Amino acid sequence: MYNPNRFSSVDPAKSPVFYGYVVLVIGSIGIYCSIPGQTIGVSVFTDPVKDALGLSRNQFSNAYMIGTIMSSLVIGRAGIWFDKYGARYVAFFAALTLAFSLWLCSWSARMSNFMKEFLDLDSWMVPFIIMTLLFFMLRFSGQGVLTMASRNMIMIWFDKNRGKVNAISSVAISFGFSSSPLWINYLIEGYSWEGAWQMLALGLLIFSFFVLQLYRNRPEEHGLLPDGAGKVVETAVESLIVGKQFTLKKAKGTRAFWMYGLILAFNSFFITGLTFHVVSIFASEGYPKSDAIAIFLPGSVVAVTISSIFNFLSDYLQLKWYLYLMIFGGIIASIGFLYLPTPYGIPLLIAGFGIMGGFFAVLNAIVWPRFYGRNNLGAITGKIMGLLILASALAPPIFSLCFSTFGSYKLLGYLGLAFLLFLMVGSLKANNPQ
Repeated sequence: MYNPNRFSSVDPAKSPVFYGYVVLVIGSIGIYCSIPGQTIGVSVFTDPVKDALGLSRNQFSNAYMIGTIMSSLVIGRAGIWFDKYGARYVAFFAALTLAFSLWLCSWSARMSNFMKEFLDLDSWMVPFIIMTLLFFMLRFSGQGVLTMASRNMIMIWFDKNRGKVNAISSVAISFGFSSSPLWINYLIEGYSWEGAWQMLALGLLIFSFFVLQLYRNRPEEHGLLPDGAGKVVETAVESLIVGKQFTLKKAKGTRAFWMYGLILAFNSFFITGLTFHVVSIFASEGYPKSDAIAIFLPGSVVAVTISSIFNFLSDYLQLKWYLYLMIFGGIIASIGFLYLPTPYGIPLLIAGFGIMGGFFAVLNAIVWPRFYGRNNLGAITGKIMGLLILASALAPPIFSLCFSTFGSYKLLGYLGLAFLLFLMVGSLKANNPQ
């Protein structure tokens, strides 16, 4: 007989408070623990690692891009695992894989030297291939599986209050992510990049124990209802599922799946490209480095404010309005991008990507369970996650190609506006399929 508490001494049914709040805390910590596999966590290691491996910045970036694209192509499989085995086991093995990947990363220079001697080949291709494979493991287990499983688990334990708990989780994660480069850099400076990766690996190994103890798949398995509404008997579980439960194939047949997915992907593309090339983008318009870096703090304030307010309101409002507002934010950002040399260019850019980031935090979590149900949530969000990862991987080289070919980034602003206008028209009938 299936035991949802196997390998754990914690029984959600006996919790003095609704166990969903425990899920909210541990799931948010799980997303936070994915930082070593996120761009913001990897970027701090770029300079010391590329120098130790003898790679140029372009070679290191290309290894990261290829590893990320490889991850996007297989992340959908992890979504199927989520639906089959549940958040608990999937997140547990994702945390272990991420820990193992970080430990291997700490040995990357030694592995490169060993392979060069073994193959009698003194070429940059050796460390390039090694880092490509390691980046694939990092991105797949960290940015992909651990993030998806943790976020989906939180959404499954709540229904009517899904927006409220996502607001709490999003704010905590936003502040956690924004501060992570500081303490990661402290670890690198104090213990070297190898030691920093090993310490992060140890942290993930310890966290995997808490995943096994505290993560739980769905409240019905423990005789509970989402939001803590009450208790149910095991035979009544199927009757609790409200609304139509979509398979991935059926979800892909709805317009809403693609319109919401594409605007989320556009956000990943635009923000990643802007972040990766921000100094060059601003320098091409005559701004110093300090002005370029300074846009992110106010942008984060806008994003956190938007996500906090509209997460709470999402329990009462139609998400289609959020879709329009996110597209509107993208249009503002694109106009600001095009008019950077003017006095209102930077404020428009900050407001635009802040609005997009805020609504991204809402829609990426809430749309999929509300529109398509919880039974196949892993497969559906896995497909979307693959789309987002692919968009973020393609952004840096496309931005770079645009600048090297045309001597300016402005073409991307025009292409962005055209794409957003297409989404605006296409979204007119992107209704909730429920």
